[in-house]
Amino acid sequence: MAAINLPLIHTPPSIQNFSIKSSQNTSKFFPFSQSNPSPLLSSSFKLYTTAKARASSLIAFAAKNLSESELNSVPETAGEIAGKFPSDAGVYAVYDKEGDVQFIGITRNIAGSVATHWRSVPELCVSVKFGVVDEPDRTNLTQAWKSWMEEHIKVTGKIPPGNESGNATWTRQPPKKKADLRLTPGRHVQLTVPLEELIDQLVKENKVVAFIKGSRSAPMCGFSQRVVGILEAEGVDYESVDVLDEEYNNGLRETLKTYSNWPTFPQIFVDGQLIGGCDILSSMHETGELAGLFKK
Repeated sequence: MAAINLPLIHTPPSIQNFSIKSSQNTSKFFPFSQSNPSPLLSSSFKLYTTAKARASSLIAFAAKNLSESELNSVPETAGEIAGKFPSDAGVYAVYDKEGDVQFIGITRNIAGSVATHWRSVPELCVSVKFGVVDEPDRTNLTQAWKSWMEEHIKVTGKIPPGNESGNATWTRQPPKKKADLRLTPGRHVQLTVPLEELIDQLVKENKVVAFIKGSRSAPMCGFSQRVVGILEAEGVDYESVDVLDEEYNNGLRETLKTYSNWPTFPQIFVDGQLIGGCDILSSMHETGELAGLFKK
């Protein structure tokens, strides 16, 4: 069965049958290219409270209904949005200033989707309810969306304006994800420049570089997935390198450990300097320090 890639903001196009489409992600490279599928894992659907309960992790509670989830006001900057909403996948409902639901959608990155709506239609994106789906597959995400949509229609007797057929305000697809960079043309090609020099050149010529396990569209560990989610929630332009790619990044893991003097992955560099791994990036994201760093 082919793997499904869900876009950042995804709206099932047919309210009648609650159908859902997939999208293809493309890859980019340094200086060569590759595409990777995005296998998704199934999980249970949980609703989460907002930032007060998220000092170090999200606290789940039993409620699974739209009406029982908390309504969160949308801050006035992208950095504050990234700090208030989780970068996890899930279902969300957007409310206008009158308290009316304008759109119900599913996403691979709740904070990123809220930030995108806030930038495009700030007058309609005033507050948001959300529910997180841990390590989601298409079935669970669709079911979560269907449950919220059915509840809303049962109470109001109508479809949210943004989910009506032909409405393009909320359903525009985000830009395709950048591809992961490749450091070599292939493992069987002899390098004329030492791999450590290629790493040094890469991190110094790009503002933000994340060395992760897997691709940005399909991280292969929870820490890498978390890092990708944080960087996308922050809205920063970054480059990613798959340290597990033995064909085009052969020897990278051991060479990078020596270069950075950091034993684990992921590793994030900003302006040529190692910031750290997932724990450090998560802490800086929660406190808002990361947003300030990217603004410099």
